[in-house]
Parts: sequence; C-alpha cells; structure tokens
Amino acid sequence: MNSVVPVETAKPATRSALPRVGVLLVNLGTPDTADAPGVRVYLKEFLSDVRVIEDQGLIWKFVLNGIILRSRPRTKALDYRKIWNTEQNESPLKTITRSQSDKLAAALSDCDHVVVDWAMRYGNPSIKAGIDALIAKGCERILAVPLYPQYSASTSATVCDEVFRVLAQLRNQPTLRVTPPYYEDEAYIEALATSIEAHLATLPFKPERIVASFHGMPKSYVDKGDPYQSHCIATTEILRRRLGMDEANLLLTFQSRFGNDEWLQPYTDKTMERLGKEGVRRIAVVTPGFSADCLETLEEIAQENAEIFKHNGGEQFSAIPCLNDSEPGMDVIRSLVLRELQGWI
Repeated sequence: MNSVVPVETAKPATRSALPRVGVLLVNLGTPDTADAPGVRVYLKEFLSDVRVIEDQGLIWKFVLNGIILRSRPRTKALDYRKIWNTEQNESPLKTITRSQSDKLAAALSDCDHVVVDWAMRYGNPSIKAGIDALIAKGCERILAVPLYPQYSASTSATVCDEVFRVLAQLRNQPTLRVTPPYYEDEAYIEALATSIEAHLATLPFKPERIVASFHGMPKSYVDKGDPYQSHCIATTEILRRRLGMDEANLLLTFQSRFGNDEWLQPYTDKTMERLGKEGVRRIAVVTPGFSADCLETLEEIAQENAEIFKHNGGEQFSAIPCLNDSEPGMDVIRSLVLRELQGWI
C-alpha cells in the first residue's frame, strides 16, 4: 500500500520576516545656532550647491567668500532670532520636521518593519546621518521623501543628489525609492483649502485678497527647463477652483529674491506694495510651497511683507500657517508615503 507523504506548503511571510523599510523625511535646512557663525556655516553649504547657484565660477566664489559670508550672516542671524524656538534652541523648521517624523511613525506603527526618520538637506541632521541611522536599524529599503510639493532642481533634485552621493560611498546599498512632487495631489489641495478656510474663520476681518506666495527662482532656471513655475501655477489654479475664487481674489506671487538676476514674477513684496497703494486694506497670505513654517514664512512673510503692506496703506494682514504637523498636513504626508510604499509593506 502506497503511503501518502504530505507536501509542506510555503507559509506566508510574517511581519518579522519582511525586510525593514526606512522612510526619510527631508526638508531644506536650517542653521544650528541663531548667530553669525551658525548662519555662516549654513549659508556656505547652501550657496555652494551648484543646484542652488548654478554658476560656481571664480567670480561667484569671490562674491560668496569675500562679500556674502562676511556680511549676510550677521543680518540673517537677527532674522532667525525673531522666530527662534528658544525653548529647544532650534529653528521652527527643525521642531516641526521632527514632529512630522514622530507623527508619521505613530501613524505607521502597525507596520513594525517600517522605521521613520528625518533629515535636512543643509545643516543637521544631515541626509548622511539619516541614511546611516536607518541602515544601522537594519533597513534594506529606503523611501526618501523630499517635503517639497512643487518640484525644482534646487530643492527636490538636490535632495536626490545628496542621497545618491551618500549611497555611492556604500558597498552594500539599500534599495531606494523617492516620492514624486505632489503639487496637484488631491489630499494636498484639500488640506490647503481646509487650512485656509479654518484660518479665515478665526480672523476678525474678511480679507479682500488672498495671496499665494511661493519661493522664488531665477527666471533663467525655468528658461532652461525647470518645471517649478508650471507646478506653482497648477497648484494655484486647482486651489482657486476648490475655493471658488478667481485670479483677482487669489493671487500668485514669488518671494525671496537674491542677487541681481531677474526672478520669477510677480514679486511678493512688490505685490504687497501695489495692493496697499491701490486701496486694498485687508489681505491674507498663504505659502503653499512650504510644508513647514520657517524663516521665509514666519519672518519674511509674517513680518517683513506685513510691514510693507501696512507702510503702503494696508491695515490688516494675516499670514496663514503652513500645513506643518497639523492633522490635514499629516494626512498629506501619510497618504503620499503609503502610496509610494506599496509593494514594500
């Protein structure tokens, strides 16, 4: 009589058997200290990046080292002190990005093989430190998350450059994925709209105009093929439709010019001046290109541009907070990460 030998079937992989996956949130960066030496170190790293200043020739090196790094750190340090998180002795950008990382980790806690960390492209914690930490925790796969809704070579691409540079030094490289820009993502647009509506509901006045201010860029970069401007336009157009506004009520501008070259227009500061002179008395400003409040939103917009507007006849000004680590903001990051982790978790 022939005996039947049972055949063992393959068992599904348990959670503990799954490869560990690292998620690295990356934002632009910040000085370690709100003083001239700290700002000088940060600016040198930032302005020495060929993605940020494309012409790194002898003239630029002279301007950078002989002029900018001698004078600008002192003035920018004063600006950083206006918004500095004195309790934790760090910039708000660092505080918020850490919180985003912690909240994302909590949201993904059911996936016990996923590790979440955060880094800055310039300054600390560095991308190298973040990747090293994830690898040390056994991560064989890494998802890099540039926290820029709109793609540009000087933000998203330079994150990839640095990630690739770090991986190029490794013999045993983890598998890599990078999240795409999310400038027209439904969750992102809805989060922007709900945050604007919620903020406006708290104001003692009704804005006559809402200004969507994005970080600026030299026009020549766009002329060479950078899609940043088109992404900003797309975000603003979709946001207008969601809010039921037109171009006259929700304006698109660009802030943070640097140097003498022509940058993307219209300029935010010139728009503040014009609106005040034209008799507009009440405005609110939203900064959709920033995933977390930072010097450019808390000082440049909420203080400098508010002063420009009021100096030219404006009366009431409100800066709408970035999505930060709010519930709508975390919905955006969580949905983006879960989408890009498909097949890994």
